[in-house]
Amino acid sequence: MKEQHTNRLRYWTPFVVSLTMVAGMFIGFKLRDSLRHKRNITTIVQRNDRLEQIIDLINERYVDSVNTNLLYRDAVNGIISHLDPHTVYIPADKLDAINEDLDGSFFGIGVEFSIVRDTIQITAVVENGPADVAGVVTGDKLVKVGDSLVAGNGITSERIIGLLKGKQFSKVFLSLLEPGSPTVKVVGLKRDAIPKHSVDVAIMLDSLTGIIKINRFSATTYEEFKTGLSKLKKQGLKNLVVDLRQNSGGYLDPARRIADEFLSGDKMIVFTQGANSIPRRYIAERQGDFEDGRLTILIDEQSASASEILAGAVQDWDRGIIMGRRTFGKGLVQDQYELEDGSALRLTIAKYYTPSGRSVQRSFDGGRDDYEEDFYHRFETGELTGYDTVAVEDTTRYFTSNNRVVYGGGGIRPDVYVPYDTTKLSTSLLNLIFSDGVKSVIWDYYIANRTRLRTYANIDDYKRNFKADTLIDMYLQKQDRHTRKVIKLILEDKRNRAYFKLQLKAQMARLLFRDSGYYSLIFTDDAMVRRALSAMYSDEYSKLIGR
Repeated sequence: MKEQHTNRLRYWTPFVVSLTMVAGMFIGFKLRDSLRHKRNITTIVQRNDRLEQIIDLINERYVDSVNTNLLYRDAVNGIISHLDPHTVYIPADKLDAINEDLDGSFFGIGVEFSIVRDTIQITAVVENGPADVAGVVTGDKLVKVGDSLVAGNGITSERIIGLLKGKQFSKVFLSLLEPGSPTVKVVGLKRDAIPKHSVDVAIMLDSLTGIIKINRFSATTYEEFKTGLSKLKKQGLKNLVVDLRQNSGGYLDPARRIADEFLSGDKMIVFTQGANSIPRRYIAERQGDFEDGRLTILIDEQSASASEILAGAVQDWDRGIIMGRRTFGKGLVQDQYELEDGSALRLTIAKYYTPSGRSVQRSFDGGRDDYEEDFYHRFETGELTGYDTVAVEDTTRYFTSNNRVVYGGGGIRPDVYVPYDTTKLSTSLLNLIFSDGVKSVIWDYYIANRTRLRTYANIDDYKRNFKADTLIDMYLQKQDRHTRKVIKLILEDKRNRAYFKLQLKAQMARLLFRDSGYYSLIFTDDAMVRRALSAMYSDEYSKLIGR
């Protein structure tokens, strides 16, 4: 059985990479809160010394020396293994990074970087951040952080991030090489709060329809969403697409507040209850800024928790179309309890229910391993690439406000199913797109032509006039004769070449216009986005939501 499991994982690995999965996606699902409370556990429970006595006895009497921290960790993990998959123990050395992701900021210098040929290249500088004020520019090569050399073999992103982060207002010196200059410049700067944006982009898809892509629900998500929505309305927004694909959740409150922007009156958004927690009902409280326009929510198998709360509320009140693939299926609420040693326990305290009364939590009766392999099961059955024929886990019928039938258990099922575009799942093609060679070519072209590239007035000017065929030619020229022949064979397929070309052009656009530039291009060839536009510009929209 173990060997079969290993073989299966090895077989599916290319597909997982092709779909840009993060290896730790399920850990990410587990570690995200649904509520923002962080409590000291001593205020909740009384101390029970049984575990302490056992570990003390081992320390004092065991035949060999032992690592006490490992004993505690394994003991806690053994206990919670009997609970649900989303109750997790977080070691002290991991807690700050996890909290930082949801708090929406950290203390650093305000740069983005990429490792190109064992060199740290500054690819973006946060406007008005410490690095910007100190004169760091896109294209600089980072040589040293303080006295630490940060170039050469074996350098990792984790190490660089660790060196650049620090306490607020702490000082750090950077040694940098400007593009085309042999002279090292040294700049001193003070670390400060740097935002971690949870809204990737808010842009218009055409003259009437805009899209807001949310990657997680953090402490700053609602404010970011409001800013993006306000900007789009000034640009003529009438229809809105909210992209929750690959959004594994986070805090409940920003999801509730965003739902409130769409729902009129005092409609219920979600309610929670558990055996040892007070039931809570979350109600729409204010006049929303987008209660009337056409709305589509994009979801997929990585949309979880708070994403499902937002999608469920919109679906149950027939406020808009839910489009894509069945969501992850996490309907559990966690509270975080901080322990004396700096670690924490995120404990499931309740289940949440959509306005119609359904729970979206999928079964974990088969154990944690089976629960975490759900993606592979969906791929094997064809659910992700074929037809939406998955069996309903909970056959109880629930009803939306317009009496459409919906079901609980196993996630939110979309109103319109959109499978993966299998023409883009070629492992060989995706290996090219995300290769170090492509990254190097794009960067080299940018450095050599950055003055000319900056003459593009805006992303539309760039989209019309930049020819990415030049990048393809440069990439081919850098390959040996055999590799060049293989790549040309792959690109002989017109669809492969068109997709490769789009990806190169989008990656260059990110250097020039940040995420807005990247997604402006990517969305033009996004099957789900195209399908959303088609539905919203036709009678299909009203038919789907029962009006």
